Amino acid sequence: MTTNFAILSAKMTNNTAEIKRNSALFLPSLLCSKIMPLMVLNTTKSGIICAMAFSLKQTLKNTLPPSVLAALEPSYRLLEATAAAANQGFPAQGMHVIGVTGTNGKTTTCFMIHRMLVEAGYNVGLMTTVAYGVNDDITSQTEHMTTVSAPLLQQRLAEFRRRNVQWVVLEVTSHALAQHRIFGIPIDIAVMTNVTHEHLDYHKTFERYRAAKIRLFKLARRVGIINADDPSAAVFEQAVPRSLCYGIAGGDIRATNITQTASGSRYDVWLMGQMHHITINMPGEFNIANSLAAVAVGHEVGLSRVQIEQGLAALTGVEGHMTVVDAGQPFSAIVDFAHTPDAFERLLGSVRASTKGKLIVLFGSAGQRDESKRAIQGKIAGRIADELILTEEDDRDADGQHILSQIAKGAEAAGKTQDTDLFLIHDRAEAIRFAIRRARTTRDTVVFLGKGHEKTIERADGTHPWDEITEVRNAIRERQASKKKSARGKTKRKKENNKRRKKSTSRPAKRSSSTKKTS
Repeated sequence: MTTNFAILSAKMTNNTAEIKRNSALFLPSLLCSKIMPLMVLNTTKSGIICAMAFSLKQTLKNTLPPSVLAALEPSYRLLEATAAAANQGFPAQGMHVIGVTGTNGKTTTCFMIHRMLVEAGYNVGLMTTVAYGVNDDITSQTEHMTTVSAPLLQQRLAEFRRRNVQWVVLEVTSHALAQHRIFGIPIDIAVMTNVTHEHLDYHKTFERYRAAKIRLFKLARRVGIINADDPSAAVFEQAVPRSLCYGIAGGDIRATNITQTASGSRYDVWLMGQMHHITINMPGEFNIANSLAAVAVGHEVGLSRVQIEQGLAALTGVEGHMTVVDAGQPFSAIVDFAHTPDAFERLLGSVRASTKGKLIVLFGSAGQRDESKRAIQGKIAGRIADELILTEEDDRDADGQHILSQIAKGAEAAGKTQDTDLFLIHDRAEAIRFAIRRARTTRDTVVFLGKGHEKTIERADGTHPWDEITEVRNAIRERQASKKKSARGKTKRKKENNKRRKKSTSRPAKRSSSTKKTS
């Protein structure tokens, strides 16, 4: 306990400026900073601190008005995160941590960095929206949150410590930063993929949303890796003592001689006096940008040209991120987690360019999340795609039909007409089967957005199991089976008709009863 007390006291002292900046009310935060060392010093059983933090939250929730509670939330969250880190003995202290933030591309970038470091021989922990684990021992993420709660986060870091992890690749959201979930985790390298319209229901303004993400860069001890092509690049550069920029249009690390295919991309990067020939097995220009961030990290870690090249080439894909579903159908089917306007623009633009026939897009929008983006999503998809099927994503306790109508307004503004090229089908399983039936030729593509890798769907009556890739695959197989059955039926009927025709033509002609012999 003495060790924990020393660490915690140091942490609280170093965090004073952050508390003052981010807490709505400084007094509760100050109380937390004074009380927590005493709590740790006097606690003898593991888990009591977290229990006390939870109890405090419930007490505040039951006694304070919502407006006051909202103002106090940063203080409580900091208390919770501090308790969680102290309870596990600040497990991240002995590891190198790479934090990746941004609106889109975080998960893919994390997987690229993780695979590259694993292939280079490091012992690497991974925590993302999709999965977590060490090296190739990866477990699917069931929680509907990217950066999990502070207690669970610290618990997983403690497991990483037991497994002698050297590097941790951590996906970090704006919510996690605003709520101090990563308190007590030293960030060596901070990575920014991009910053666009998202989570304004929580942050209220784009500036506050961006400011939350900038916190990660203020924590970076070594370097900030920044997308030079993003309009906010300069703001992020100001937050770190040293930065390294990457990009397609500009940056210190820049992609040249780009060749894109339906299955991936190839490009060159001039770095440290050497030409790197990069191959990635994930399509789209946005994945080129994601891989450039990984190249920058590899350079900072000290990987060789060969290690960077082989590491990126070794990643074959990320579940639910541009995942191609092939169940023997004649058309293309793609499942992706895209759920922001910018992600829609990038992904659908890329798929549109490679689709020679009809582009059919199925998506929805989550309840209890940013409503302002719904019409924008509808307008973007309506402009790019030929047909839209709007359906549930995670309604939670919101009116699902109302959500669809909000999206539909944007689609109609883009020229779509209900029941012609715009269809509202609330049940997602039914909507998927309808979308599959709309594909006609080998030139068509059907894209399923919003759920991606997630293993549950949240409705008013609770959380239900869900697997988008499996659901799409099953729908395709059902269609294929139905077509085969229909074809067999047609063949059978044709044979029967042929038999009847043959039988009728083989009978001898009957003599007419009207002809009589005459003498």
